[in-house]
This record gives sequence, structure tokens and C-alpha cells, in this order.
Amino acid sequence: MRNKLILSLASIAAAVSLTACGASGTASNSSTAAGSASSGGVTVVKVGANPVPHAKILEFVDQNLAKEAGIDLDIKEFDDYQTPNIALSEGSVDANYFMHEPFFNDQVKTKGYKFEHGTGVHIEPYAGFSEKYKTVEEIPDGATIGITNDPGNQPRALKMLEAAGLLKDIADDSAALTLTDAQNPKKFKFEENQPEILVQVAKDPKIDLAIINGNYILQAGMSTKDALIVESTENNPYANFLAWRTGEQSEGVKKLDELLHSDEVKKYIEDTWPSGDVIPAS
Repeated sequence: MRNKLILSLASIAAAVSLTACGASGTASNSSTAAGSASSGGVTVVKVGANPVPHAKILEFVDQNLAKEAGIDLDIKEFDDYQTPNIALSEGSVDANYFMHEPFFNDQVKTKGYKFEHGTGVHIEPYAGFSEKYKTVEEIPDGATIGITNDPGNQPRALKMLEAAGLLKDIADDSAALTLTDAQNPKKFKFEENQPEILVQVAKDPKIDLAIINGNYILQAGMSTKDALIVESTENNPYANFLAWRTGEQSEGVKKLDELLHSDEVKKYIEDTWPSGDVIPAS
């Protein structure tokens, strides 16, 4: 099953507001519905995901592996990085599939979520795109770089720039707007944006380079083969995994996590994205 959620920024803000105000009645009711749905011995697992590649991987599981495991996936798509965790916290989904560990840790720390997670399933390399330049060497001193405003992903983008020789001494907690002259010797300017709009930002004439999350690259029909900079996947700590509420990993969620780590899913990822835009985590 698929339930496509088209979410405007206004609706996201409204959802955040409701969460902050403690919409406990709604959360309680939806949690009961999500956790107990079953039909004819088949357990329905409601799982939130970004459309590509996460929902596509889940659809493969649902169509090819889930029935034999006794589960039926109700896949709910989200176009941003905040609403899937609101949905999980409130109980309208049983699990979500879109986070990596640094982002997960930041969300738990800053939002107070009580979540647990499984091991990594896949990696989507970060990449930098430019409408102006064909090589990294062409990027001039003082260039303007579009970057995510998400603290769980921004150090990842900065480390990619460091690996390309554009920045120095980037730490796990480095922030684009507070880099020292020693860290930013080329005096780049950084323009922070919501991660979901960086594909559009890349086309802005004043932007020299835009660093885009892998799922949004795929969703826009782009490929890392056209990027100026691509993140290394060797010893990469940004594998995406399945997450659920602490202490509430149902049998259905457990089975789904097992299926996501199956040989069949690994082969599906390799066959679907042979260029390396998505790779199995192990």
C-alpha cells in the first residue's frame, strides 16, 4: 500500500506546533491503531519514508518479501526530514526509514524523541553540483556555496568539501557560518537552506556550488555522475536505517528490519542504482 503525503512548509510548521503543544489525544489514538493493525494473520506495518530511494526499497520488500514474512507494509511518503519523526513520535507510523546516525542523534538530542534504530541498510552519497563550473579547481575564492541548514547533516557537507581540498580541519560539530579563516582559507560564503530546496538553489545564478542530499538528487532525476564533488562511501558513517519508538519494536517492525538486510534487498539496490547513487551498507 502507498499513502503519498504532499506536505507544504506551512503544514510542516503546523505539525511541529501541534507536537510542541502536546496533542496527546491524537498521538494516543493513532499509536493504538498503528500498533495493532492485522488482517487474516498478516500484520500491517505502517512505515514512513522519503520517496526515493527509501519508499522504492520498501515497495520492493512489500511486493516481493513481506507476504511470506507475514507482514503488509503501509508506506507513507514524506518529502522532508522533520515530519517523519513527528509521525513516529505521535504514533501514526510504527517505524520510519530515512535517517542516518548523526542525524538521528541530533534529532534525539534536540527534540527529545525516544527512538531506537537498527543497523544501516544503504548509503546515498552526498554530492556538490554547479551550474557554472565543470571542475572543483574552477571554483573561485569567495564563491557562494548552498548548504543544508540541518545540523545533523551540515558537518557531513563540510567534510566532503574538506576531502575535496576546499576546507581544512573540519570537526564533527563544525558549522558553516562559524568557520575560522584557517578552516576556510578560500573565504567561501555559505547560504543555508532547507535540504529539500537545495536542488532549486543549485540553479540560482548567485550560487556557485550546491551540496545536495542523495535522496533529493534522485528525486529530482539527477545523478552523482554529473556532480563536481561526490562523497566517498568507504567507511562512510551515514548509512540509513529503520527507526522505531523506544521499547516498541513490534514483531512486524522486527521482521521488516530483517528483510531490509536480506540478500534480496541488497541485490535490488545494486541492480536499481548501478551507478552508485545508492549502495548497500554492507
